[in-house]
Amino acid sequence: MNKQIKLIDLGEKDYKETWDYQEQLFQSILDVKVANRRENKNDATENYFVFVEHPHVYTLGKSGDVHNMLLNDQQLKEKGATFYKINRGGDITYHGPGQIVGYPILDLENFFTDIHKYLRLLEETMILVLKDYGIESGRSEGETGVWLDAGTPFARKICAMGVRASRWVTMHGFALNVNSDLGYFDNIIPCGIRGKGVTSLNVELGVERVDEDEVRSKILKYFTELFEVQFIK
Repeated sequence: MNKQIKLIDLGEKDYKETWDYQEQLFQSILDVKVANRRENKNDATENYFVFVEHPHVYTLGKSGDVHNMLLNDQQLKEKGATFYKINRGGDITYHGPGQIVGYPILDLENFFTDIHKYLRLLEETMILVLKDYGIESGRSEGETGVWLDAGTPFARKICAMGVRASRWVTMHGFALNVNSDLGYFDNIIPCGIRGKGVTSLNVELGVERVDEDEVRSKILKYFTELFEVQFIK
């Protein structure tokens, strides 16, 4: 089993271009797995972890409700944002500058074949990162992602998650609000959940800006420990 993960940092990149790139990596792993089964081979599959920051964009998961998007096409243009219906789980979310987005494209047969465990470890990675900044976070029952003050009237999400998996290969991933413009969340019902807020790391810390490179380093540190992997360039 291949426990190495190729780390790819795309910097700032258009959502659709990144989605197409994800699909290429995802399909390349599937192709190896299909060939292994057909030809009775045992070739190793690759794993990838893509960091990216998107321009303003709203994405709606395959099980989402389009009515959770509160802007029409003209209003989207005025906001300088785009909108895509995509093939991950979950409902609607926002991506934009100041948000760290990670797309682990993994063959889970290299690690463990359990999507529930995969999501919980992704959440735990973010919980540990936030703890380093003195922020206590956790899970909200029945709602994927990482929350502050879950189960109280002050519940607010700081990290959204949505994944797709086929033949145990994953794509899409997480979006951690670090220095996000939270006003863009006012244009949607985030994740289809009414009456709960959204926050970001800089707001919780009461600072203008958090070092995003430092946050990315912490994500990789805890992901390495929890998933027992090695990152390579």
